[in-house]
Amino acid sequence: MSVQVQFSGNCKNGNMMTRGKTMSNTALRRIARMSKLTLASLVIGACVTINVNFPAAATEKAADKIIDAVTGTMGAAPGGGKSTAPPAAPPTSQSAYKAPGFLVAAVGNVLYALIPAAQAQDANLDISSPEIRAITSSMQARFGQLQKFFDSGAVGMTQNGLIQVRDASSVALPDRGVLTRLVSEDNADREALYTEIAKANGHPEWAADIRKTFSRRWVERGARPGWYYQNASGAWTQK
Repeated sequence: MSVQVQFSGNCKNGNMMTRGKTMSNTALRRIARMSKLTLASLVIGACVTINVNFPAAATEKAADKIIDAVTGTMGAAPGGGKSTAPPAAPPTSQSAYKAPGFLVAAVGNVLYALIPAAQAQDANLDISSPEIRAITSSMQARFGQLQKFFDSGAVGMTQNGLIQVRDASSVALPDRGVLTRLVSEDNADREALYTEIAKANGHPEWAADIRKTFSRRWVERGARPGWYYQNASGAWTQK
């Protein structure tokens, strides 16, 4: 009897130790898996945050709208009007599809949660404030007077989003004072425009990037053939 009891007890203890080891290994694997998921989520979240700090695409669209309003013309479509091929359809055959692993699926869920928010931030830039509309109207009213000076090459577009008298000698003496005033007023509006767009969207720190975007789009979209602009080194170049 004592032997049977002892034997039975040893089996029971052995089973408990085996189950304990199995549960311990399972728990460790789960913890490791969740740790990997957490780390991957943090990395992905950090990357997405960096990429959406400044909405470059939305700023370019906003710049094009304002430039079109000021010049009264429609420039080339953003990106040269090139169409992009539609995305390829996902595989429909069951043999071509493999269910993602747990980690891949979980990271995908994190991306689905983060990317829509990033896209929403980059979807549009507010340029409808009264200040921005007033500045745009002021520049639009002045553009008709400046256009002849752009056409003659007396005025050019600078590399920092402003305009500058580049050849005063080509302007009749009675018109030089008028030209100086127009350039000064237009530059004041341009400075205010970049600042107001940044403020209207709650990010005053974007002003420098907004200026860079406008500087590029003034040349690409607003300037007409024969107009002058400054290249990256500051040299005057004819479009």
